[in-house]
Amino acid sequence: MTLKQRVAKIDELLKRDFPTVETPLDHTSAFTLLVAVALSAQTLDTTVNRVTPALWHKYPTMQDLANASVNDVEEIIRLVNFYRNKSRNIVALSQMLISNFNSAVPYKMEELITLPGIGRKTANVVINEWFGKGKQLGVPKVEPVGFVVDTHVKRVANRLGLTKHSDPVDVEQDLMKLFPRNEWDDTSLRMIFHGRFMCTARNPKCINDTEWSKICGCVKEIKAKKK
Repeated sequence: MTLKQRVAKIDELLKRDFPTVETPLDHTSAFTLLVAVALSAQTLDTTVNRVTPALWHKYPTMQDLANASVNDVEEIIRLVNFYRNKSRNIVALSQMLISNFNSAVPYKMEELITLPGIGRKTANVVINEWFGKGKQLGVPKVEPVGFVVDTHVKRVANRLGLTKHSDPVDVEQDLMKLFPRNEWDDTSLRMIFHGRFMCTARNPKCINDTEWSKICGCVKEIKAKKK
């Protein structure tokens, strides 16, 4: 099977398993999405969705969060991993958005990654999920500039033979070359869900699916462990 054929098969199976995808993080604006994604690093989306209602209830606006006590924010989001660092970051990024970006979330990668605690993964989610879908009034719909790579995508991409790299930036560059630009957002979400529910880090279920078992490297991993 050539790489082109492999990519086509992977795309077919991802669309079979997850025909319709959208981010599971609750949000109502570019700002609430930005904060939610920042909180989601190494934390379950369900956990983030548990804490954000209380966060937005106490600090409903960007200005409110910019003026918030970091200690108070810590108490609200303490269920998420690394809540102390994340508390400092979301307060600081709120302040920076007000002072440097006229209280608006920027839609350019080079500007988003200047915000505290915001890397390419978070920036890509915000660009693709909000600005790429034309949700922001007064801002033209933008094309994605990158492919969201989290721990699931990195693991899945390696097991499926789509990359040999471990650095997320290198993995992202490989995936951007393989999939159509207008599908980067949905494909990355499908790969995330595939990693969560099928090609899990431990006890992957790909071996139980006839089609996935033909192309997924985790099957070889399982067989090697049994020897």
